[in-house]
Amino acid sequence: MDEDISIINTNTRNEKIKNFFINNKKILIILSSIIVIITFGFFGLEEIKKNNKNKIAEKYNSTIIDFISVDKKNVKSKLIEIINEKDSTYSPLALYFIIDNEIDISKEDINKYFDVMINETKLKKEIKNLIIYKKGLFNADQVSENDLIQILNPLINSDSVWKSHALYLMAEYFLYNNQKQKSKEFFNQILSFEKSNENIKLEAQKRLRQDFSE
Repeated sequence: MDEDISIINTNTRNEKIKNFFINNKKILIILSSIIVIITFGFFGLEEIKKNNKNKIAEKYNSTIIDFISVDKKNVKSKLIEIINEKDSTYSPLALYFIIDNEIDISKEDINKYFDVMINETKLKKEIKNLIIYKKGLFNADQVSENDLIQILNPLINSDSVWKSHALYLMAEYFLYNNQKQKSKEFFNQILSFEKSNENIKLEAQKRLRQDFSE
């Protein structure tokens, strides 16, 4: 008797499952199709991203070769194109190359490209912080105190590994402009910041002994 009931229950359950698939056939087909499309779409997108990065890498490398081989005709425009690709690896490298090799681009435009890196390019946090520091370094000899602080504030108000570099830059800026009290305050901040770079900390201590000893 119990065995008969078990068989009936099994048959009933199987019938319900069968009816569920029959009644929801269209929905299940649509859901399966969506899952397949999403899966292939994801891997397809990753492949496209990989191919695009390879193209940008080739473009960057060929541009550097052109610069080294003195065929510099289109170097500037190609580097700007790479910056505007907003690639996490090669766009910053293109900007650094422009600055390091003093390629003829206005400071205003270079600052614009810094902002493209900082505000529009997907970068790891500390890579972005490094670019903020480099922007401060690039502008330190030509902007006002307020402008430089505004550039470096994201670092000064953080616990970034680049914070001590930003503090040192501000300290040197004020020392150069004969604002010794402000300079001293920034050097002391380096010493009190636990994550300060050790070399930066040593330089700050040396500066305090050399320039601020009573």
